[in-house]
Amino acid sequence: MSPFKGQTGLKRIFNAAGYSLDGLRAAFTGEAAFRQLLLINLLLIPLAFYCDVSRVERALMIAVCLLALIVELLNSAVEAAIDRISLDLHPLSKSAKDMGSAAQLVSLTLIGSVWLVILLDVPAS
Repeated sequence: MSPFKGQTGLKRIFNAAGYSLDGLRAAFTGEAAFRQLLLINLLLIPLAFYCDVSRVERALMIAVCLLALIVELLNSAVEAAIDRISLDLHPLSKSAKDMGSAAQLVSLTLIGSVWLVILLDVPAS
């Protein structure tokens, strides 16, 4: 059993919160894409509160924005793990990084699609 898995109760929660903050700090300082997405979120999330939409639509508009941040964190984690293993060019490393990038593209497309459908009030067919 891992010595890092022995914590329980409040100590485990405080440790986990610290690790999460460390991860956010690492993403902010080391990943330009994360900073760019954070800026987009700082613009779009307040904008969602000014839009004349239902609470459910507003929640969905905010959720897809936050989802893109989550995807970027996971993408950055995959890239860091691949780079930790080896900086050599390898087809599997390229595929892993490309798939992470594709996941981010899908999440950004989701933001655009959801916001457009809601703001343009596209009726269901």
